[in-house]
Amino acid sequence: MASLPTQFAGVTVVTKANVYFDGKVVSHAVLFADGSKKTLGLIYPGSYHFGTDAPERMEIVAGACKVTLDGQSDVNAYATGAFFDVAGKAGFTIEVDGGICEYICSFLPA
Repeated sequence: MASLPTQFAGVTVVTKANVYFDGKVVSHAVLFADGSKKTLGLIYPGSYHFGTDAPERMEIVAGACKVTLDGQSDVNAYATGAFFDVAGKAGFTIEVDGGICEYICSFLPA
């Protein structure tokens, strides 16, 4: 299980939200001095498919979800403190059964 940060210091937060699926998935971009970027977001109950440009790591801060990576049939469950990686130019389906799933998405080097 990963050790999740509770805060980020010395960052710029983009105030305009990224809103998907009629507001059921919402995130804000966090920009770091070294040029890296993360998003912090909420996922409400439902099933959603996302495509990726760059490789990503999704860390679950609170709640739980189930994930199926494109091209795979396995459904994997993730809860608070867990993470999963998604390749660039790929995608995944994320499902939240109840409550709100909170996440940090880190964009990884290609």
